[in-house]
Amino acid sequence: MASDKPLNLEKALKDLETIVDELESGDLPLDKAMKRFEDGIKLTRSCQAALKDAEQKVEILLKSVGGEEALEDFEIDED
Repeated sequence: MASDKPLNLEKALKDLETIVDELESGDLPLDKAMKRFEDGIKLTRSCQAALKDAEQKVEILLKSVGGEEALEDFEIDED
């Protein structure tokens, strides 16, 4: 996963969903399941890094346009 091209987050999330489906099916032999689990962990870490990078870019952009306020956590209204 250590390539120089940027991560396509949407594709990575779909790939991760496929891995989860495969693992949840219980049809994989143990060695293949362990390999897919390892692939999933690597993909998850790549996604987390991409999201962290995007968050940092948003903060920089907000500061560059005079938005000095700190970002607030997004809360979901569960009503």
